Amino acid sequence: MEKIVPAWYYQQFDADYNLEFPGEGYGGWKKADLPINPERTAVILMHAWDTGTMEEFPGWYRAVEYIPRAVEICDNLLPGFLQKLRKSGIKLIHAASPNQNLDKYPGYSKTLQICGPDKFHYEHIEVDETLEKLRKFHADNAVVGSRNREDVRRGQAKLDFYPTARPLDHEEIVKTSEQLFKLCKYYGINHLIYTGFAINMCLVASPCGCVDMIRHGIICSAIRDLVTAVENKETCRYQLNKEYGLCYLSVLSGYVYDLPDIEKYLL
Repeated sequence: MEKIVPAWYYQQFDADYNLEFPGEGYGGWKKADLPINPERTAVILMHAWDTGTMEEFPGWYRAVEYIPRAVEICDNLLPGFLQKLRKSGIKLIHAASPNQNLDKYPGYSKTLQICGPDKFHYEHIEVDETLEKLRKFHADNAVVGSRNREDVRRGQAKLDFYPTARPLDHEEIVKTSEQLFKLCKYYGINHLIYTGFAINMCLVASPCGCVDMIRHGIICSAIRDLVTAVENKETCRYQLNKEYGLCYLSVLSGYVYDLPDIEKYLL
């Protein structure tokens, strides 16, 4: 049975060519009461990682400035939300990193039983000397920096879910877009509501991200309070990349929900 939930959408029209900057004529953010079918909707919690402490992995924290914001969300907002979500009966799916070891989680075995072995892989282009030089320069000078590389490597070698975000035994875990789509087909899911980190990077472009799901015809939305973004020097003060990421998702496919509205009207 449908439920009506207030949702934000971005009105990407009409440009006003009488203005100096025509885009300033767009309607911008608006809110409407829109339907959600709980039986065909799933919440996806993506890349909610245990990144250790700054003392353990200082280089990881230097290269990924959003970690403290993600920790704050996981500590203060996620536990109450997950408790209500699990009581509601709406499906929760966990998206792990492709390099994450999931042997100890029954939910990943459940995914493999439903989806079968995941055989998808990207064929890589031949590497020449110039490509190697470009990649090395990028790794040393853009992301994540030569002084931080070892800390990031050590941290990701023991990658696991954040304590408050750990899947229950019956909750499926996915690593790839193929697995996520097969689960959506199996359960009849056509609307994914994303939470996790980060709204302008992994939630968009990583395996299980919304771009791949949109290509399968699935609407992808997000909960504003339960995401953060990769910010840069020019945007971090006001978290402008988060605002852009939410706008991008809304224009691309779905809607942006406020956590109080989700908890009041849906769960």
